[in-house]
Amino acid sequence: MDTEIRPLQYLVMSGSGRAGSVNRELTRLAALAVEAHGGIADRALITDFPMPIYDGDGEADEGIPEGAHAFKERLDATDGLILVSPEYNASVPGSVKNLIDWVSRLRPHPFPQKQILLMSASPSMIGGNRGLWALRVPLEHLGARVYPDMFSLAQAHAAFTPDGVLADEPLARRLEDVIAAFMDLVEAATHYPCVKHAWVEFLGEHPDPALDRVQAT
Repeated sequence: MDTEIRPLQYLVMSGSGRAGSVNRELTRLAALAVEAHGGIADRALITDFPMPIYDGDGEADEGIPEGAHAFKERLDATDGLILVSPEYNASVPGSVKNLIDWVSRLRPHPFPQKQILLMSASPSMIGGNRGLWALRVPLEHLGARVYPDMFSLAQAHAAFTPDGVLADEPLARRLEDVIAAFMDLVEAATHYPCVKHAWVEFLGEHPDPALDRVQAT
């Protein structure tokens, strides 16, 4: 009897909801690349998930906001997250960190062993890369599998053609290559348990059936 391997789904989210944001533009290209490689892209903006600044008293009085529940539901329904985040003052935007903080209060929260690719776009010469290194810390602390390679688009204000593609062809190919490689890892972790266990053991941990996201069809 033949088995059918389902196409994998990715939440492709911009950490900026601002109109005209270069991170929104890069998110659009990432979603197109996912679809070109056979995946399903669930497009989102961080502003799709409104929530107040995290406060313990607020959580006790009002509970966890609906925006956090909505993000968890969207992320739970996917096999991987591609997060395109701005860099604010060489670090993580408060809105992105606030989302992580709220969602981490849910039980169970969706980050353990979720595959995540981090990307950024910035007018600066380093493309927001410092913000991505800072963003890895809370995500990896919460158990996410943050992909080793990252993509940072430098001088992003001048990087796009009028048609909305990257003007630099080698850079466009690198974007495609990074996303394709990430998708290969997600496919392996989802469909092939032996690869998933090797990945977990490489990180110095032990496979745990209660937490592993291996999905065999």
